[in-house]
Amino acid sequence: MLKNSIHPSEDRRQNLFFILSGIFIGNVLLAELVGTKIFSFSALLEPLADAGKPFPLQINMSVGVLIWPFAFILSDITNEYFGKAGVRKMSFLAAAIVIFASLVIMLATSLPPASFWKELNGTDPAGNPLDINYAYSLIFRQGISIVIGSVTAFLVSQFVDVYVFIYLHALTGSKALWLRATGSTIVSQLIDSYIILFIAFYLMGNWNLKQVFETGTMQYLYKISFAILLTPLLYLAHYLIERYLHAQPTRQHDNPTIKNHNNTPN
Repeated sequence: MLKNSIHPSEDRRQNLFFILSGIFIGNVLLAELVGTKIFSFSALLEPLADAGKPFPLQINMSVGVLIWPFAFILSDITNEYFGKAGVRKMSFLAAAIVIFASLVIMLATSLPPASFWKELNGTDPAGNPLDINYAYSLIFRQGISIVIGSVTAFLVSQFVDVYVFIYLHALTGSKALWLRATGSTIVSQLIDSYIILFIAFYLMGNWNLKQVFETGTMQYLYKISFAILLTPLLYLAHYLIERYLHAQPTRQHDNPTIKNHNNTPN
């Protein structure tokens, strides 16, 4: 009688990596495109303040930060099932696509506008004159400095996240997924939150260091708070993947083998 330990098929593992990478890259690219806007989180909290008074704490963040915590989950899940090699491959691919997108944006904003397009969009809703080509270029060109800062911060923080995750995994084994996921996020995003603002808005923009520190601190607190709140989603994703693969997490760098047990009668 021959008994084989069951491992997920290679097709299912490849499909899983493609799905995780696709969602991760889409999330990163979308965050880059919308991240040029700094919004007031305080304004959303004003209903919680005293009537007629502004919220006492000024909280300003990039719009791109809102969806960034989902990247933590995807990165941690990829690390869990494909190890640091999988995360490294996914991160470099995401960075390459973001850089490619920035080159396309530079080309798009440099092309001469059609005259009828400028005429059709020559006024805003209030009837005021509007240079649509200038507005188009201004919005998208702002993203170039963010791309440079975010790609640098992204790659540095991703590698820090990977190694902290692996270190915590070595300490906890297959237990305490929440600890290695949250712990790696707390460390890596402390780096990410300030590097991107310092490069994009201080070195290449017009912010002062006080604005960088204040906004970076708020973004960091948001990221780790939201990452903690998303912990149940992490476990749900882990559960669904386990059902899909029909096996325990198999990390590429563990070099798993299939063991055959032969039972023959004496």
